[in-house]
Amino acid sequence: MPWHVDLAYDSYEEASEDFEWDVPADYNIARDLLRKHENIDRTALYQAYPDGREETYSFADLDRLSDRLARGLRDLGVSRGDRVAVIVPQKPENPLSHLACWKLGAISLPLSVLFGEEGLRYRLDHSGSVVAVADASVRETLASAREGCPALEHVIEVGGPNADEAGDGRDESANDGDHDRDEVHAFEDVLAPAGSGDSEGNDEEGREGERREDERFEIADTDAETPALVLYTSGSTGPPKGALHTHGIWLGHCPGFRMYFEFTGRAVEGVFFTPADWAWIGGLGDVLFPAWHYGQPVVSYPMGKFDPERAYELMGRYDVTHAFIPPTAIRMAMGVENPRERYDLSLEAVSAGGEALTPEIAGWADDLDVAIDEFYGQTEANLLVSNCGEWFSMRTGSMGKPVPGHEVALIDESGEEVPTGEVGQVAVRHDADDPVVFAEYWREPETTAAARVGEWHHTGDLASRDEDGYVWFKARADDVIVTSGYRVGPGEVEGAILEHPAVEQAGVIGVPDETRGEIIKAFVQPVSDTDEIEGSDAADELRAEIEDLVREQLAKHEYPREIEFVEALPQTTTGKIRRTELRERERT
Repeated sequence: MPWHVDLAYDSYEEASEDFEWDVPADYNIARDLLRKHENIDRTALYQAYPDGREETYSFADLDRLSDRLARGLRDLGVSRGDRVAVIVPQKPENPLSHLACWKLGAISLPLSVLFGEEGLRYRLDHSGSVVAVADASVRETLASAREGCPALEHVIEVGGPNADEAGDGRDESANDGDHDRDEVHAFEDVLAPAGSGDSEGNDEEGREGERREDERFEIADTDAETPALVLYTSGSTGPPKGALHTHGIWLGHCPGFRMYFEFTGRAVEGVFFTPADWAWIGGLGDVLFPAWHYGQPVVSYPMGKFDPERAYELMGRYDVTHAFIPPTAIRMAMGVENPRERYDLSLEAVSAGGEALTPEIAGWADDLDVAIDEFYGQTEANLLVSNCGEWFSMRTGSMGKPVPGHEVALIDESGEEVPTGEVGQVAVRHDADDPVVFAEYWREPETTAAARVGEWHHTGDLASRDEDGYVWFKARADDVIVTSGYRVGPGEVEGAILEHPAVEQAGVIGVPDETRGEIIKAFVQPVSDTDEIEGSDAADELRAEIEDLVREQLAKHEYPREIEFVEALPQTTTGKIRRTELRERERT
């Protein structure tokens, strides 16, 4: 019988008290997501493209293709513990790359196609990635970033000009040990020939249907605590940090997944969709991999900028029943009239995270006749708190209650829990069996230690808990800005702005925005006299140059939408920008 994380309890209280993690000793993510299902020929992925093409992949298809990619990566020299970056939007090559890495015992690294040169270079170099699987759309950016990444030996391009000419095997030069470091391999050329098993002499052609066991790639020996994934944080107080997660990470998402999609009392069945980028823990962990853990299909589409009409069309076309849609996207979707009638929707439940749901969003869900729940988490430990209409009523403005399986508390600086009603720092116990909590910050043991107080990992976020157990978010202690569902660190944006020769100093904060939740605002101290710049054509030119610089260096969603020139910025005695004072100035 396939093994699944179960949450079939009669009440929230019973689940919180009785739930225990019971993970197989030889656990491997790839085996769990692909091979354990009773019906591996069931559809796993409905892939749609902007040009109208459609593809369908079964769990057997994904297993076969990721086997071939695992062999191809191994032939390029990838081995256990090596890091492989995945810079691909919502396309099959994205999860195939992760799955192939996990079959090898390698560590995958999700990265966004929105990153600019510096954003990519830092993460690739800091992680020591040896291979990057990258979409053709980032070819030039990656080529520039690659110059500062000495460990990066191979780039594998998805959808490039050579894709249509690629053969069923690989370029023979990939195996001769004398490759050109600047060479770019077509994804199709890295796939090992179909049917090339691990056993010596096995050259039988692969089949679309059932395969012999010896035709399958032999998955590396792993368990739930084996390193599998590095997810980079937003870099709120300095450079981005790489949160190292183990093979158990997606299991850790399953109780929350069942809560916010209303599956506490029944089996997980449906068709799932999210417009969220698969470069982030939200897109991967809130929908894609938990759905596959339960053997359910996911709809994929490389949307780029969110298009509410296209999202509704996709959900109607593929009979999507459950969707994770960030609040910013929901607010955009609210502008579409009569969506249920126009798109023949089968939608039953919507989940949201990253910012609080407003009464208007709750009203939208009522009009659409869907259940809506929200959740809270972060890169280091996701889906810690959630609402669940089947167990308790949602209170607007509250994040909900701690998810069973995660021991969540509000603590003070000494690690002691604060009394009910008082504000404390959201923390999760890290020394338990909880697979959702990250193992460490990559190459940063001191930072890892600083994020832990005794048995607790503290999130840096402040909240209170009421007498009924609901958690209420208060503030982000680490200054992270949440804009359009993306978490953006002000330190990284400030660093990019300071690259402009006309900028003396910069301070970045988030300011409220009706559509995006928050937008990024930069207070810029120019080298020239502020009075000479403000109100002139030079000011407009400098604003445009700063915006373009941040887009190119970091990501398209990280540029400041508002820029205010100031004579001086408030600083501490050690020279740090006082963002709290900037926020107070903005409010007044």
